[in-house]
Amino acid sequence: MNTESKSPSRGPRALTAELKSAIERFRRPSHGRAIWQLINTLFPYLALWFLMARLFSVSYWLVLPLAVVAAGLRVRLFIFMHDCGHGSFMRSRGANTIVGWVTGLLTFTPYHHWTWEHAIHHRTSGDLGRRGRGDIWTMTVDEYLAASRWRRCAYRLLRNPAVLFAIAPTVLFVVLERIPSSGAGHRERLSVWLTNLLLLLMAVGMSALVGFKAWFLIELTLMLLAGGAGVWLFYVQHQFPEAYWSRHDEWDYTAAALRGSSFYKLPAVLRWFSGNIGFHHIHHLSPQIPNYHLRRCHDAAPVFNRVPTLTLLQSFRSATLRLWDEQRQRLVGYPRLKSLRPG
Repeated sequence: MNTESKSPSRGPRALTAELKSAIERFRRPSHGRAIWQLINTLFPYLALWFLMARLFSVSYWLVLPLAVVAAGLRVRLFIFMHDCGHGSFMRSRGANTIVGWVTGLLTFTPYHHWTWEHAIHHRTSGDLGRRGRGDIWTMTVDEYLAASRWRRCAYRLLRNPAVLFAIAPTVLFVVLERIPSSGAGHRERLSVWLTNLLLLLMAVGMSALVGFKAWFLIELTLMLLAGGAGVWLFYVQHQFPEAYWSRHDEWDYTAAALRGSSFYKLPAVLRWFSGNIGFHHIHHLSPQIPNYHLRRCHDAAPVFNRVPTLTLLQSFRSATLRLWDEQRQRLVGYPRLKSLRPG
């Protein structure tokens, strides 16, 4: 963690005119930039997919290097769908819906259902009283110590990096996204069933075109790589030592955005593949800002230089964090339990 960056603690009532101005200037989507992003991502992704299918008949090992690049493009396509869900990628609602559905199908995600769940995440991120929807299971130290042995085992299993970044993403996108959540509305439920039908038709069509084995192994490889990378990005931007968690009656939206969402300072090439989602503090402060404006918005106001900052190297430490310690106001790992709660 960047020790020179101090997390802003001002609430929404004290939000400065400078900050409001910086946000407002970047909320308007650009059709030109959105279309260019689709051109430089969607077409290379499709070209790489069919090239992998051709190479598969020679050797699966020839597919793997291309799959790494294709998985990066798939993460970027997911970010486009994510922006469409916030109504920020294209100017028109209809255009956002079309792009959202197309990119959702390519990433095995029901557009309207995912958008609904993700909106809940934005309204509850960092709120200890509203966990469990669109977030990663996080227990407090006291909750963990009071939990049954089986609940602790389940928690340790889910938070294990091998499960969290390899198995869980595949289960999420292949199984869980095929089932509507309780509380989902008619449109959201319909989007799940329609997405399932279209994915089945796509699987049948692609299997007829390139063969079932090629389609299955290419999609499985992309799912593992892109899914793992995507869950890592989501995880690391809310799971760092000085993150923000608060009880519901003290929870503050702006504090959760500026203190509970990190600035993930990635190298330029990773920033491109991840659709600038590393500027997560900006995104949570104002989800209406499209990915292609996030960096400029960050640079526009000095206050954004004081948010929690993670470099790529520093971020790997987040994989060892497990529990929120309310007394120390920080995430800690299991080895700290004995010293935190003697006896």
